[in-house]
Amino acid sequence: MDMNAWVVARPGTLELTRLPVPMPGPGEVLVKVEVCGVCRTDLHLLAGELEPHRPRTVPGHQAVGRIAETGERVGVAWLRSTDGTCQYCRRGNENLCPNSTYTGWDADGGYAEFMVAPSDYVYPLPDDYPAEKLAPLLCAGIIGYRSLLRAEVPPGGRLGIYGFGASAHLTAQIAIKRGATVHVLTRSEEARKLALSLGAASAGGAYDRPPEKLDSAILFAPVGDLVPTALEALDRGGTLAVAGIHLTDIPVLNYDTHLFEERGLRSVTANTRADGHAFLELVAEHPLTVETTPYPFDQADRALTDLAKDRVNGAAVLHIAT
Repeated sequence: MDMNAWVVARPGTLELTRLPVPMPGPGEVLVKVEVCGVCRTDLHLLAGELEPHRPRTVPGHQAVGRIAETGERVGVAWLRSTDGTCQYCRRGNENLCPNSTYTGWDADGGYAEFMVAPSDYVYPLPDDYPAEKLAPLLCAGIIGYRSLLRAEVPPGGRLGIYGFGASAHLTAQIAIKRGATVHVLTRSEEARKLALSLGAASAGGAYDRPPEKLDSAILFAPVGDLVPTALEALDRGGTLAVAGIHLTDIPVLNYDTHLFEERGLRSVTANTRADGHAFLELVAEHPLTVETTPYPFDQADRALTDLAKDRVNGAAVLHIAT
């Protein structure tokens, strides 16, 4: 039996094609996909900014669907597997596993009617929640949650968020619920309006100075030029976490201006399954407003183009099943 699927045919080209329905191997489940979120990582893979790990890969790693055999609703996220035996896995940092694999990069993802995933790496999801609102939680939400941990926002602290797309608009809500004052810096006027509607204390241009010094900051925009800007906005002892898997080159930093007085710069690399479960439990107790822009399955190429041109407010989501 065949299915419809999108593949990265070559750099810059997403192609709708027919593929055999995949067969699950040992420890895997076959998932009939309902929806799949559209992520900037998919865009980086399409553009060749992420080196393809295999030819004609089906992208997508925010898939919500049902296990074909049981009907259980599950989510398939970015982290697909780890070796479980290396020093990083043993100490609880499986996101740093050198043998880790990723959905939509090392194996076919959710821009398809069916996909397979290791059963130990899927997340159970509620039946009474719209699939479109669940999909962004599986990457945008989980990575945003880990970024917030990495930024080490102190209780009642001042957090700057640079870029305000799918991940940032969820992360801001968690930070606000935890008592932080959030300042959003982004080039999109629509995103600034969304930020204020969600409770941000201020919303300015990407290179503007926030109205007060920051205790922490998260850079979601894949723009290296913003690193010194964000570091300059930090108060003494502040931390900047860079959330993206891809970043353009960072300009030369000045030690006195950007790093002295114990300012910290750190990256965010994938997530652990513990992060995913903790975040989804948090959302179950304290629901978030998930802003989405839906696209029909046959317009995945348009969804990625819109994302590249900042025409998506919140998170773009492909509707696979009809």
